[in-house]
Amino acid sequence: MRTLIITAVIALTSFLSINAQGISNNAIGLRIGDNDGFGGEISYQHYLKENNRLEFDLGWRDSKNVDAFKLIGLYQWVMPIDGGFNWYVGAGAGLGAFESKGDDGTFAVVAGDIGIEYNFDIPLMLSLDFRPELGFNDAYSDDVDFDIALGIRYQF
Repeated sequence: MRTLIITAVIALTSFLSINAQGISNNAIGLRIGDNDGFGGEISYQHYLKENNRLEFDLGWRDSKNVDAFKLIGLYQWVMPIDGGFNWYVGAGAGLGAFESKGDDGTFAVVAGDIGIEYNFDIPLMLSLDFRPELGFNDAYSDDVDFDIALGIRYQF
């Protein structure tokens, strides 16, 4: 039993060491998705420690009924899969403003995040993620919206 525990501790330590090498210090790029109309986001990621990072996205949405912009902040946990592939989960919140036919205002959202990313040998990362957002404004969004997006980021 003691040997099993020591082996598990060594395996976990090795996993965390490998994990720390998979996250770049900074990454900046675009996140293109579809949530209440086509939209894009300028995305910035910042390494915190081991397998954790912060992501900030400044985005806009444009549809027939409403135009909006928002700022989202997410705390993410990143886990390696194999080779340059990682998967990640996160949680955060955001604020934004909208304009629609005869109505405008501000809103708040609580967001989750789950996705997969590939880190190339060059400083480029591609990602695909799913972000459910719970909105807090009756005139804009007071339910759960689902945002699916493709991201491309330069790592430095």
